[in-house]
Amino acid sequence: MTATTQDTDRTGTEGTTHRVLQELVFPAKDRASTQPLYLDTRADTGSSVQQEDTGEQRPQIVVNVASGPAVSNGLTILGRTSARVRARSTVSFATYFNAFPASYWRHNTHLREVVLRVRTTGRGTVSVHSSNARGESVPVSEHEVAGAEHMVEAVLPLKAFADGGWYWFDLAAADEDLRLLGAQWLGDGTGISEGTVTLQITTMNKPSYCLTNARLLVEQQRNLPQVEQVVIVDQGNQKVVDEPGFDEVQERFGDRLRVIDQGNLGGAGGFARGMYEAVRADSTYVLLMDDDVEIEPEAVRRVSVFADFCKRPTLVGGHMIDLLNPTKIHNFGEAMDPYSFQYGPAGEGVELGHDFRHSSLRSTAWMHRRVEVDYNAWWMCLIPTEVIREIGLALPVFIKWDDVEYGIRAKAAGYRTVSLPGVAVWHLAWADKDDTISWQAYFHKRNQLVAALLHSPFDRGGEVLGRNGAKDLRHLLSMQYFAEEARVMALRDVLAGPDALHELLPQRIRDVRRLMTQHTDAVYQADIDAYPAVASARPVRTRRISAPHGVKILTSTASALVRHLAVRPQEEADQRPQVHLPYQDARWWRLTRYDSALVSASDGTGYTWYKRSPREARALLAESLRLHAQLALRWPELSRRYREALPQVTSMDAWEATFREHSEIGV
Repeated sequence: MTATTQDTDRTGTEGTTHRVLQELVFPAKDRASTQPLYLDTRADTGSSVQQEDTGEQRPQIVVNVASGPAVSNGLTILGRTSARVRARSTVSFATYFNAFPASYWRHNTHLREVVLRVRTTGRGTVSVHSSNARGESVPVSEHEVAGAEHMVEAVLPLKAFADGGWYWFDLAAADEDLRLLGAQWLGDGTGISEGTVTLQITTMNKPSYCLTNARLLVEQQRNLPQVEQVVIVDQGNQKVVDEPGFDEVQERFGDRLRVIDQGNLGGAGGFARGMYEAVRADSTYVLLMDDDVEIEPEAVRRVSVFADFCKRPTLVGGHMIDLLNPTKIHNFGEAMDPYSFQYGPAGEGVELGHDFRHSSLRSTAWMHRRVEVDYNAWWMCLIPTEVIREIGLALPVFIKWDDVEYGIRAKAAGYRTVSLPGVAVWHLAWADKDDTISWQAYFHKRNQLVAALLHSPFDRGGEVLGRNGAKDLRHLLSMQYFAEEARVMALRDVLAGPDALHELLPQRIRDVRRLMTQHTDAVYQADIDAYPAVASARPVRTRRISAPHGVKILTSTASALVRHLAVRPQEEADQRPQVHLPYQDARWWRLTRYDSALVSASDGTGYTWYKRSPREARALLAESLRLHAQLALRWPELSRRYREALPQVTSMDAWEATFREHSEIGV
């Protein structure tokens, strides 16, 4: 691929070819609220630059965003890569998007030094800093700048970043404004091929999101020469091509933008299609992205450049930033507990939902330690097609666990996954949605068990069966009969073996949604007046109910189970709910005290009515126990069958047959 001046600087010494690893960027004009991710204007930046003491109070910097030069009393952002710092003010780039994650480059690539280039006009100081894995920062060098365009170049070694640490720089204006013209982090790209990318978005009835991201990409396509095609796999009935403005974007992209209509095969079906198209196009990488995201275009370039430099083919993913709280890192990387076979936050001391409005990168010690992950979710994940050719496409499991299973499969084959700081998308966080009691309950259980059969290193899956049995019991005690019936259906399908995985892709979602209509606990009404008023002939004693601990969990569960299975509900409970509980209060140890309860939805959009049914609970409990026992007994045989079938069910041929059945792929 031919390099552009945006990606490569061939003026290095002794024949060195410098490639841009990371460019300093500022937020777009309409994303001013995200500034703490890009720049830090706190008074204490840690800079060792000494300012002349005039006796006046140092002014707080106010950041203004302008489309061109503008007079301000703080920092003026002039464009995506330039800004003006007010006289006698300081700005730091010890930030998520603009600091350089040195440890990740040190650990995963052959680079042993990077070059920082900063171009300025005006008088002031560029001070370079580094941190270690403990989050302790030290000054590295200071560079006085003055007058017309000036370029600072600092060669920075990566030797000391084995376990963690970042580089960054600060700007301090002297007694006149200091203008930043641009800054880049570069590395020796001699012998490093520039890979090509198929960027793929899977969408289901979110055309406006897709069009917004396509528009951002087309506006930045000059800086993204490695993106050779953008493929939108449209699985909904609200089509992207019908969205106002699509024709203009299509015209500007030309044949680099493709929209593929496909039946609803879930996230796995959409992402597998992206993998398939990338392999067919002979792209070096496929970059998988969700539809309900907002992208930072610079992150698209960074993720592929990092992959180019990796020592071996590597899956490179981005973090999730909360779309509704746009300075909050909702997910910083995930790992698997092999014994429970459950995923969770990776790394020592990693915080969920870290908000840069309250704590900057410089003061967030845990973020300076390199975090190792087992996989990266597919809201943004780049996969080398070399890996796809060896280990196959996504597992055909509709939704949930497709990305987790793929990361585990890749790791078993010797391929590392890196969740790279400075690479992220804004995504709707899942904190306000409880998908364990929605239609996704079936897929949570079925897909986890399939993944455990494929990859668990422990006899009969370690704790996975016991934990799933406990979850079934909690659903029953909470009167969540739909969720439990869906989980029982999942057990039956797991026991049926791997042969029907492709066949079930479009079918099971319809079956599960049909099942929802048969349970009051799965039907939501937006208006509380759609239900009878709350009333109870015999009030339930509920004062100071708290979660049971220790031995009390066993006694509380046993007594609740006896009541739930054997005691007849109050007659009036079927006519009126006995209580209205907010979602956060509707825990099993509270719900077991009632015969019926009106419960708010997790996202606050409606209400549903739980009703206790001993007959239904007995039937579901008996079936759950029977199927779990059968799965435990047959685990070795089923594990062998799933593992033997994996290469075929994830193959190009198997997926191609599924695509043919549900769309026209023109092969």
